[in-house]
Amino acid sequence: MDDDDALPSQPQRIAPQSGTAFKLRRGDLLRVSDPFGEQVADLFAFQDGEAACSLSSGRSIDYASKVCFSVGDVLYANDSQPMFTIVADTVRRHDFLMAPCSQEMFAKLHHCQGPHPSCFDNLCRALQPHGIAPHQIGTTFNIFMNVAIDLDGTVRVLPPTSRSGDFIELRAEMDLVCGLTACSAEQSNNGSFKPIDFAIVRAAVAHDA
Repeated sequence: MDDDDALPSQPQRIAPQSGTAFKLRRGDLLRVSDPFGEQVADLFAFQDGEAACSLSSGRSIDYASKVCFSVGDVLYANDSQPMFTIVADTVRRHDFLMAPCSQEMFAKLHHCQGPHPSCFDNLCRALQPHGIAPHQIGTTFNIFMNVAIDLDGTVRVLPPTSRSGDFIELRAEMDLVCGLTACSAEQSNNGSFKPIDFAIVRAAVAHDA
């Protein structure tokens, strides 16, 4: 979907192990939902028209003084501008530490031989028409991903706690170009791959509701 004006507020489905890109205007609401449960969605974003301004895990964690984000929390850009505010969340368990899964990750961590679908590749393909280069894609906001941090600092990827119909809703705090995936990592999704749904409520519609 390249034309943001063509995006309806009807739910759209991202097929398993794939991704898409779209634009949000300031004030728009993005709802990401898990139709079948235990499926992660990777979200990354740039300021529309200014690709040097992108979603920042480090800034967001720094300003929130925590690594778990939910209702009322703000996701910041690398220049410290607010990018998203979480306004609804039925899961309250997401990750903002892990990079999107990649071919290199599957090879290094899981000794995967041969090509493997990945969120990084899917984001690259989806965002390329918007002028985004691979090196500009950083740590994603990993919706529904369940990462535990042990006392010694070890991180463990556990099955998502999301169930069928669970969702998170984020309000855009600036005009954005967004990439969104249905995650391709077996370990993140409890061993299976499922779709992810998303819907956009345009700001004018949201204000009239």
